[in-house]
Amino acid sequence: MLEELKKRVYDQNISLVSHGLVVLTWGNVSARDAETGLIVIKPSGVAYNTMKAEDMVVVDANGEVVEGHWRPSSDLPTHLYLYKQYPSLGGIVHTHSAYATAFAQSGRGIPAYGTTHADAFYGDVPCSRPLTNEEIDEAYEWNTGKVIAESVTDVEAIPAMLVKNHGVFTWGATPEKAVENAVTVEEVAKMALFTERLNPGAPKIEQHLLDKHYFRKHGKNAYYGQK
Repeated sequence: MLEELKKRVYDQNISLVSHGLVVLTWGNVSARDAETGLIVIKPSGVAYNTMKAEDMVVVDANGEVVEGHWRPSSDLPTHLYLYKQYPSLGGIVHTHSAYATAFAQSGRGIPAYGTTHADAFYGDVPCSRPLTNEEIDEAYEWNTGKVIAESVTDVEAIPAMLVKNHGVFTWGATPEKAVENAVTVEEVAKMALFTERLNPGAPKIEQHLLDKHYFRKHGKNAYYGQK
């Protein structure tokens, strides 16, 4: 079932390692099949160096396992919530990548300081509020999805979110795009940290320049790359 999508999800999970975004088992990629609505996700706690494409778990929109011999990622309810809220999403990534997670642990979004940031994100990458004790105790992973959705205004313009004291979630129309956004958010977090160390008073990118860089890659008038 969904063998091609399983392979893609597996490949993108492995790419998190090759991009240096995860260590041990600290991350996951999922994808939603547009035709069936089924979701493929990494199994919980399985080491990347032993994992195979056939180990990916297929679940329905309620999180019930449809196919697979492992338990799905413990972050599955967060993925499910986001897929439910945003039907355009085809892939979701969660990491604890060091620089972006440092911003999350500091309770700060990642400021848009330059054109590298503006190429991917139309403004600052936000950081969520902390979960309440009740939200942690009641349905932690599901409520993580809720606090992400509270701060997301446009899933296409800002395809990433920091969860306070936790880590990073990114998404896209495909799992490949979601991973690309995870790579980008880590790089712009690194750049932002170095920018602030070199110049603590550095201003954010001017709106006109942000517009230029974002819209040359996105929207109906985009002209970056090949058709």
